[in-house]
Formats: sequence, C-alpha cells, structure tokens
Amino acid sequence: MKPCPCCSGKLFSSCCSQFLAGKAVPKTVKQLMRSRYAAFALGGYGDYLLNTWHPDTAPAVTAADLGSVDSNWSGLEILSSTQQGDHGTVDFCARFLDEHGQVQTHRENSQFVRIKGRWYYLEPLSLNDETAGSAA
Repeated sequence: MKPCPCCSGKLFSSCCSQFLAGKAVPKTVKQLMRSRYAAFALGGYGDYLLNTWHPDTAPAVTAADLGSVDSNWSGLEILSSTQQGDHGTVDFCARFLDEHGQVQTHRENSQFVRIKGRWYYLEPLSLNDETAGSAA
C-alpha cells in the first residue's frame, strides 16, 4: 500500500488511482488538481493529462511527451481553492528536485472550467486576474 503522490494523506488506491485509471472523474477542482499532479509525478499518464486539459489551451504535444517524467516531483501543497458553479481555481505550490538535488518550487494559481459535468484545467491566472476576485 503506497501513499498517493498528491500528498492528500490517502492511499493511492483510494485517491488519484481511480481518476488516472479512468474509473471515476474528479468531482472538484481540488481532486482534478491533485490527480493531475499525481499524473505528472508518476509519469506515463499523458493521455489523462491531455484529456483533462481544456482543448483551447492544451499544448501541442503528444500524450507520450506529456507523460514522460521530466522532473523529480517531491510534494504538493494546496494553498487555497475556489469553486463556484462551473468555474474554479486552485492556488498550489509543487516541490521538485532540480538536477543538483536542490528543492525548487513551482507556484501557480490554476483556473478550471466544468463542461458537461467534467472539470478541465484551463490556464494559470495572471496577477491581474488573481487580484480581481471572482467576478468572472
């Protein structure tokens, strides 16, 4: 029994595994954020990452490229989240080890949208959007 790489404190088998295996869809923006982090951390889940990325903002890469492990991810902290109707945000800090073994961080406030009951990663919010509140 291994812990989930998303740092939820749950076992992988009862957390992000169900989403990555296509047995369930995330019901909240936090679940989607955590499962996408797990997909990046574990590697090999490029299809899941592309399928949960809004088509208007998804990168022009293959699932194989997206699923390759290019960083040694070492932790995720959800700082805050909002979910109102079909829109949501997750402010997070992800830690990874650089090529010298030094801990680095990736901080982002991600925007999500729900279409036909499914959440999709849209894009990071700009500083102007972050200070504007949830008027969108």
